[in-house]
Amino acid sequence: MKKTPLNGWKSSLAVTRRRALAVGGGLLMLAAAGSARADDGPVKIGIITPKQGPSAAIGLHMARGAELAVALEGGKVLGRPVETVWLDEASPQISQQNMQRMADEYKVAGVVGGNSSAAVLAMMSVAQREKVPLIAAGAAAREITGANCNRYTFRTQAPALVQLKSVFGDLKGKKIYFMTPSYAFGQDVLRSARSLLQEAGATEVGNDEVPVNTADYSSYILKIRQAKPDVVVGALVGLDLSNFMKQWNELGMKGRIPIYEVAVSDTDFWDIGATAATGTHVKPWYYNDPKNSEREKAFTKAYIEKYGQPPSDKAWSGWVAMRALLESIDKAKSTSPQAVVAALETWQAKDGVVPYGFRAFDHQLVRPAVVVRLKDKITDKWDYMDVVRWTSDTADTTEKAFGTKAEIGCTMDPS
Repeated sequence: MKKTPLNGWKSSLAVTRRRALAVGGGLLMLAAAGSARADDGPVKIGIITPKQGPSAAIGLHMARGAELAVALEGGKVLGRPVETVWLDEASPQISQQNMQRMADEYKVAGVVGGNSSAAVLAMMSVAQREKVPLIAAGAAAREITGANCNRYTFRTQAPALVQLKSVFGDLKGKKIYFMTPSYAFGQDVLRSARSLLQEAGATEVGNDEVPVNTADYSSYILKIRQAKPDVVVGALVGLDLSNFMKQWNELGMKGRIPIYEVAVSDTDFWDIGATAATGTHVKPWYYNDPKNSEREKAFTKAYIEKYGQPPSDKAWSGWVAMRALLESIDKAKSTSPQAVVAALETWQAKDGVVPYGFRAFDHQLVRPAVVVRLKDKITDKWDYMDVVRWTSDTADTTEKAFGTKAEIGCTMDPS
């Protein structure tokens, strides 16, 4: 593979080429050559992750993980070189426009990425209309594989409800204050958590839906102090979580009221720093989990060798999404979107304690997440967490945790 400023592996932004074909006595110009759906030339794969804003670090790690997956597969699929195109997930509107560019301009065989639920929900309509397989590697709103599901969209992260259920056993009888972002993911977290209150015998004593890119959390922290909850349950992401937790520490709140968060990323805490980082959290994966498979350990080793630091969970998400896409293209022996989707629906990783893959009926990756707790004493610049438990321990309990077809509410157009 050729070099690129992103990570040392080629991330080509090749423009569509035109060939002149002689037809009778004239020339017909066609913009078909260079298409990843042609049967020769490079196979183009799209990556759409944040390059700016509060989730830029998450986006970089996700893209690196995806690129490393290509490298670990020898830079080829179907015996052809893989070229990646990395575009920004700056907002839902821009994400949707860039998904359209992936279809029209770059002719990609599929797209991986999508960290924000709002962005993925916007991208999904393009995936369906243009028949471009999309593997959302970060978004957790239930609609993605629920009411809004479609034939061309897959998702690697556990939905918010699954993640919340894994910690609500710790919250029985507790007074809870909710702190969630004011977009699709945060709204789903709040709705899902409220649905679990009665069973846990817990009560809500306050909530705030916080705008993205909030810099000053002092007024929110004052409200939490006044409400006197037993725990804070949140879903802040990226720099928003960093700003909140740093100010939580500065105002003397660390250790006074426990914090629980879902869908967090290692990059959030590396930015927060060892002094302020705290809480119990749910995340897709942890690089220093003893139960990681040999293949995941090999990925971690390769990532450290390349970048001088361990992979975040979002790097893993990018890796597993790209790995699934490449292996499915090989299995399909084609870049035909219908054939790739059919192969993704039967894709499985069998190398770990619990085998995992996408369910055919909703395209959700059914895999345990991890519940982690921040160490009391953080002495390593990367290893902040202890794995408390997996959200489930067997294939059967994992399947049950993700819900039945009737519970999920996905009705997928078969076309």
